[in-house]
Amino acid sequence: MIPLAEVLRRHWPEYQRTFAQQILPSHRRAVQCILECRTRALGGEMYRCPDCRRDHFVYHSCNHRACPQCGHAHATAWIAQQKLKLLPVPYYLITFTVPEGLRAWLRSHQKLGYASLLRESAGALQDVARRPKYLGAEIGCLSVLHTWGRQLQYHPHVHCVVPAGGLREDGLRWLRPPSADFFLPQRVLAARFRNRLKQSLAQAQAFPQIPAAVWRQNWVVDVQPVGGGEAALKYLSAYVCRTALGHHRILRDEQGRITFKYKDSGTGQWRTLNVSAHEFIRRFIQHVLPKAFQRVRYYGWLAPAAQARWQRILALLDWKAPGLVLAPRLEPLCPQCGRRLCWIATFKPP
Repeated sequence: MIPLAEVLRRHWPEYQRTFAQQILPSHRRAVQCILECRTRALGGEMYRCPDCRRDHFVYHSCNHRACPQCGHAHATAWIAQQKLKLLPVPYYLITFTVPEGLRAWLRSHQKLGYASLLRESAGALQDVARRPKYLGAEIGCLSVLHTWGRQLQYHPHVHCVVPAGGLREDGLRWLRPPSADFFLPQRVLAARFRNRLKQSLAQAQAFPQIPAAVWRQNWVVDVQPVGGGEAALKYLSAYVCRTALGHHRILRDEQGRITFKYKDSGTGQWRTLNVSAHEFIRRFIQHVLPKAFQRVRYYGWLAPAAQARWQRILALLDWKAPGLVLAPRLEPLCPQCGRRLCWIATFKPP
């Protein structure tokens, strides 16, 4: 296995020379952070082993969301925070995808396009859930933008974690779905999502740049039950706090070509893909999000501004949210004897 930073260290200079005018500032910044992560460039902490009396240096992390070294601790904390709003009801994972003909426009208009995907997918959920024959209530949802496929190809879509139930318009009742085996219809959600996105992009004057055939296609929305919700949160944490490719997937870097593994969606078996170094870097950096873009958003009574409705739901369900429990921060262990190290000092970047 080869670290991503090592691959970039070998091939990024040539990639910059070749595609200098086409590289976005956000992509340059992401690569710089990955190359500097856990090196002297960011400074660090000095620890001493009480037994060995040896000093050990622990370099700081970059904390960039595209860095594969910085995701685990953030993912653990994010899951713990989200568990505070898990209700004692079944949950669904609802995935909104877009046709291939729309992806080129999304790639070149990321801020507008991604924000529209998140907003209109949540709006489609609310519109369909408010219909009396399905639920007749306002729902809450956690939405996460995801842009990559298993082979690092560009595949933008939105995952929504949705409790199976909602608050009636007058706020006096919690309504459950009519059937325990059915929540919201996939085809109706897909059609509503397509129509809402079409209207939104038309108002933004982006409509003429998109092939007309996109709006005549049948779009796809997948609705899957996930039990109590914790499984969906664990699944989404890989997209919220981690990047498109981890170190364990890069197998070889030989003669200007990179070999990495991916899991086949049909068979579940691991397969390998060999591409040029330039193609590998292109596939990776295309998933770096625009600066300050929020890929995680909350809608309905899960929104930060809906505290009154949230408290109303807790009262109707007679449910008290569990307290937040975070693992204590522990000092690192000595690589020689295994004893816990003692902090000595912080050293700044050169």
